[in-house]
Amino acid sequence: MEGYFAKKYLSLAKGEFRIMNMRESLRELYPKLYGEGVDSEKMDRRFDRLISDHEQLFGKKNEIMIFSSSGRTEIAGNHTDHNHGKAIGGSVNLDTIAAVTKRDDKRVIIKSEGYPVVDIDISDLSIREDEKNTTNALLRGIAKAFEERGVEVSGWEGNTSSNVLKGSGLSSSAAVEVLAAEIFDHIYNGDKSSPLELSKIGKYAENVYFDKPSGLLDQICSSAGGVSYIDFSNNENPEVEKLDVDFDALGYPMIITDTRGDHADLTMEYAAVPVEMKKVASYFGKEYLSEVKYDDFLSSISDIRKSVCDDRAILRAYHFFTENERVEMMRRELIDGDIETFLMLVSDSGSSSYKYLQNVYPASDVKNQGLSLALALSEEVLSGEGAVRVHGGGFAGTIQAYVPPYLEKRYIERMESIFGRGCSIHISIRKLPVGRIF
Repeated sequence: MEGYFAKKYLSLAKGEFRIMNMRESLRELYPKLYGEGVDSEKMDRRFDRLISDHEQLFGKKNEIMIFSSSGRTEIAGNHTDHNHGKAIGGSVNLDTIAAVTKRDDKRVIIKSEGYPVVDIDISDLSIREDEKNTTNALLRGIAKAFEERGVEVSGWEGNTSSNVLKGSGLSSSAAVEVLAAEIFDHIYNGDKSSPLELSKIGKYAENVYFDKPSGLLDQICSSAGGVSYIDFSNNENPEVEKLDVDFDALGYPMIITDTRGDHADLTMEYAAVPVEMKKVASYFGKEYLSEVKYDDFLSSISDIRKSVCDDRAILRAYHFFTENERVEMMRRELIDGDIETFLMLVSDSGSSSYKYLQNVYPASDVKNQGLSLALALSEEVLSGEGAVRVHGGGFAGTIQAYVPPYLEKRYIERMESIFGRGCSIHISIRKLPVGRIF
């Protein structure tokens, strides 16, 4: 019996040592993942629970790998990417984490908090109509993308936990896509794919298998880490430049407010934006507005009106051209550290989205204007300081505000009094790209 208890104690000691080693390793990364003010003990509990859940779901394993991918924030370039324009975005300190172990077969099994288990056999990588708009489709599409790149992938099992607010405009879906791509890449491709390549893989799965016509901005921002300037002129290989930016250090923390509007039945509103912009581009015999010269557009508006018979399309095109110029100016101000001029341009971007892009509330439901109300209340609290704009796709969802620290408490309280407790969160830029963190 003594030998039995000695072995059992040694087994427990190894397990406890692994947990301690994991905590020590992760604590070194917490500031780069979640910001300098991170609550380390809270994060310890989060990762402990992730490992515990993995062991309960799949049994104790010799090597459990931990991965993390972030949510994203759009900083400049509202609805410019789908017409091959320019944008600035960043990874944020909210993430989806996964505990993963390798399998010896072709099954990929994922259990995400609050969702049923996903269990697919990737020996069949054909597109399935009954899987569209599901996680199954994304996983199958990601596996197919690796196969087309000559990488032989196989199975794995994992469980995930996310604090990227679903439906908040912080792109929880892109975080999941690049996370799954990174897991395949790490296990079966030796981490050879760059963040940009992982982004393309996620986009492919979303476009072809999930059946959603999204761009590449969200995936790049979720995968790259930090703040990125992106030029989509060559959409297959966009130019990505890393910018060294810390909004907290510049004195204007970023606060995202989720107005908790319903995104249901808004697909046509989102889809109309690129369609209408391309309608103007087609007047010039081009597919995308990025191929059209701004001066040619301005000098042709009278004829464009007669040709396309759609003033909103012209206004949305006007937003595209001016927003593209603003992105370049905002990039320069961030490089120079001129936060005051940058904030003026943020306000200009928000005004253009409201007046010309017209994505602050849906034309199909003018009675529900949560974003408009949030913008108005933000301007009332800020009283000319900081800046505020619609965030992401618009129509419902979130706004983005840069709030001086002395107004932060008052600002959040004001937002919560209208949209509910926890609607506003202080966002910091995450420095690390998607990857295995333990």
